[in-house]
Amino acid sequence: MSLSVSRARTIARILTESLPYIRKFAGNTVVVKYGGNAMVDEALKQSFATDVVLMKLVGIHPVIVHGGGPQIGKLLEQLNIESHFVDGLRVTDSRTMDVVEMVLGGQVNKEIVSLLNRNHGKAVGISGKDGNLIRARRLKARAGAIDSELVDLGQVGEIVSIDTQVLEMMKASDFIPVIAPVGTDEDGVSYNINADSVAGSIAGVLGAEKLILLTNVAGVQDEAGNVLTGLDVRQVEELAGTGILKGGMLPKVECALDALRSGVQSAHIIDGRVEHALLLEIFTDEGVGTLITG
Repeated sequence: MSLSVSRARTIARILTESLPYIRKFAGNTVVVKYGGNAMVDEALKQSFATDVVLMKLVGIHPVIVHGGGPQIGKLLEQLNIESHFVDGLRVTDSRTMDVVEMVLGGQVNKEIVSLLNRNHGKAVGISGKDGNLIRARRLKARAGAIDSELVDLGQVGEIVSIDTQVLEMMKASDFIPVIAPVGTDEDGVSYNINADSVAGSIAGVLGAEKLILLTNVAGVQDEAGNVLTGLDVRQVEELAGTGILKGGMLPKVECALDALRSGVQSAHIIDGRVEHALLLEIFTDEGVGTLITG
């Protein structure tokens, strides 16, 4: 079946438009935080997988970090383990941590690896515990006000250091790393770590070209709900100061800023509800979200 002239022209335009980006980013690392609708909708899962495999085929080195909060919550509910949250962070006792590791390191991680491999990728699943990738420590949060008492969240962690040896080995062997955000401290205690933070920290340590955070919104928005497609660090800091950035967007923006300060060239907060969002953001002029540069 032959293509119509208009469709052929559209395909040719897209391919031509992508060439400068392929040439520019080939050989560089792109860290992607995978979560939200893109992780549960079948069509979006498929488009994500083909995007990542294509990135690898054209010489870009994708590193995937995934979340799994809804899946953890579902299994905890099935096991009749009650969840408690402090400022959006799940209090994690040892029993809950067992479930976290089972879901993140087992179920979710292996599903993503299988998805990429079925689409002709060469993906390998690891957690931050493998190769001492992520060294962590216990995180304590304040319940509400800045001057309130610190609350012990249990086995919720923050990153102390990252050892990239295992990731460099995979890169040299042409594998795609898929990372579950779990780390350990010096005593071998496991910690559940925010996936955005893990993605941003790994991007910084690897000197990544891009950090891409897939979200369930169109990007950073102004007071009128308009998507701000291009911002620099100063503009983002001003937005944060005005209180426009709220809820789940604020920690994502802070993660992006931390990555930029660590040497990442650009951070992208994009709409994971759009099919082929990764390719559209990386290889086209328009993109599908907010680009933040230093």
